[in-house]
Amino acid sequence: MNDAQIAAQTGHPLIGPAAPPFLHVMTYNLKSASGRAPHSWWKRRPLVKTVLETELPSVICTQEGRFRQLLELRADLDDYDWVHLGRGGGSRSESTAIFWDAARLAPLEYDHLWLSRRPKVIGSRSWGSGTVRMLTWVHFEDHETGLRFYVVNNHFDHRSEKARRKSAAIVLKTAERFLDPVIVAGDFNCGPGSATHRAFTGGGLDDAWETAADRLTPAWATFNRWRTAPFEGPTRIDWILTRPSRDCAVECLSTGVNAFTQNGLTPSDHWPVQALIRLVPRRARRSASSHRAAPGSP
Repeated sequence: MNDAQIAAQTGHPLIGPAAPPFLHVMTYNLKSASGRAPHSWWKRRPLVKTVLETELPSVICTQEGRFRQLLELRADLDDYDWVHLGRGGGSRSESTAIFWDAARLAPLEYDHLWLSRRPKVIGSRSWGSGTVRMLTWVHFEDHETGLRFYVVNNHFDHRSEKARRKSAAIVLKTAERFLDPVIVAGDFNCGPGSATHRAFTGGGLDDAWETAADRLTPAWATFNRWRTAPFEGPTRIDWILTRPSRDCAVECLSTGVNAFTQNGLTPSDHWPVQALIRLVPRRARRSASSHRAAPGSP
């Protein structure tokens, strides 16, 4: 086991705070606060806090969080803002809340959609979905670089493959009108060999796990089933995907699965997935390429 793999388990940063122009993106299924002992939220909350305070991502895409649970999470994070809507409307039920470093990022617009035949109808579901599913997206501007990008946070159905494929189509259709780079993240409840994953990669998105210059951990199963020892397997069901824009490329420098545990307890029944990303204006890429190719340049 290398140092990065060990760090992911001991509470040292897997990626840590990202200085501009880099962005640190995390997707984290928190497991609903309705869980019972020994996995009650009041016992897990300090562990989740430790993970987030250690990593300090630029953007955190959460799944399953309930309103009071997310309020407590916000209280544990200094200088973060967030957007939330329960999948039953208002504060009801689970959500796909997004948190961000408010000192670094400014939200320009946002929306919530339901993964159904009627995406704008609160609480709607279709295609044999086992429960109501939704997405939340936010359009950000980076105070430091001036660059803009979208984040789309999702929680797909666990039961119906058809619902997952149709949900992917909704995400892709939603992202079609986004002119800036797009980061799609979430719990997709299926693995990278699935039809859903192929729909995304065939629709112009890249899986950060596959494109990252450096993988900090093995391809651990992100659904850990409360096991404290990470293992490789087909349940890498939490992903971060990216799509460039006409004017801006997206580079993934590193990615990993954070398998932090403490006192024999996991913070959630999912490990968070993290990626270090850089948005590069294509003019800057061309300029750098020309400089490297110029005769006599250093």
